[in-house]
Amino acid sequence: MQEQAIQEIAAAQDLDTLQQVKTRYVGKKGLVTQELGALGKLPPEERKARGAEINVVRTAIQAALDEREGVLKREALDARLRGEAIDVTLPGLGLPAGGLHPITRVYSELTDIYRRMGYEVVEGPEVEEEHYNFEALNIPWYHPARELQDTFWLEDGRLLRTHTSNMQIRYMVEHEPPLKMVSRGKVYRYEATDATHEAMFHQLEGLVVGDGISMADLKGTIAEMARGLYGAGAKVRFQPSYYPFVEPGADFAVYWDNPRGESKWLELGGCGMVHPNVFRAVDDLREQAGKERVYEGKTGFAFGLGPERIAMLKYGIPDIRYFYANDPKVMGQFRGELNG
Repeated sequence: MQEQAIQEIAAAQDLDTLQQVKTRYVGKKGLVTQELGALGKLPPEERKARGAEINVVRTAIQAALDEREGVLKREALDARLRGEAIDVTLPGLGLPAGGLHPITRVYSELTDIYRRMGYEVVEGPEVEEEHYNFEALNIPWYHPARELQDTFWLEDGRLLRTHTSNMQIRYMVEHEPPLKMVSRGKVYRYEATDATHEAMFHQLEGLVVGDGISMADLKGTIAEMARGLYGAGAKVRFQPSYYPFVEPGADFAVYWDNPRGESKWLELGGCGMVHPNVFRAVDDLREQAGKERVYEGKTGFAFGLGPERIAMLKYGIPDIRYFYANDPKVMGQFRGELNG
């Protein structure tokens, strides 16, 4: 049996054939295994010698199997490296497709809406100077709103921006009115995380400046955005609120009939008319850069909202931390929808 098994092992030309030989001799119902199972039928004085003999045979066969398996695996690897093992008649293997992150999808929807309304889409620095993040936005060092920002300060005196409003200042310094722009990007606030709060999240900020811009223009812009997101029947509600860089200020919400048949007001962000102090600060920066003061007497509005809030409501994601945990159970739902 041992000689026959070793001959068959040596003759095996692939791993499948070798596996068949292994099963025939040392498998659960193999010939060697059957011999071991028959020991109980022998007289007690013969069992020990017969068992030792069978174990020698099994060890020899197993050693031959292991050696031949190593040879065949090396040959298969060499063949693949040489390209000899490719069967061109087989169908191709499908590669897993990626998908757009939910935040990216919402950003794309929002920027498409505003591009259609003539806005320029810009991005700016996440590491910012204190003046652009606070002072120029009518938030001096003693202002109580500073305490609500929970700022990440850097050793060089700069900070991780707490909102995308810094781009209002930077954009106006470089451009003259009339202008329409939206800024998007990450913002950072040093606060405890929970299902609705993260230390890093996203914002989209809008700014319009010109002659005779009014609150009616702001309301029309927010209403158009709501219709773009939630359909022609979407309604918008404004409630008075306070932000240092606008006056008057408001929070806005959208009334939406969601796919579950629920109708409710969804708070999306804040807005208002640009504060005159912001225009003065911009003109001061322009003057320092050798540019003309052009914002005195202009009017404008600004608004900001959080894409995470929209994505959570739109896709039924209950915890903001899911967006950044790379959980395949969550992100796998968006795989393959590259144009989502």
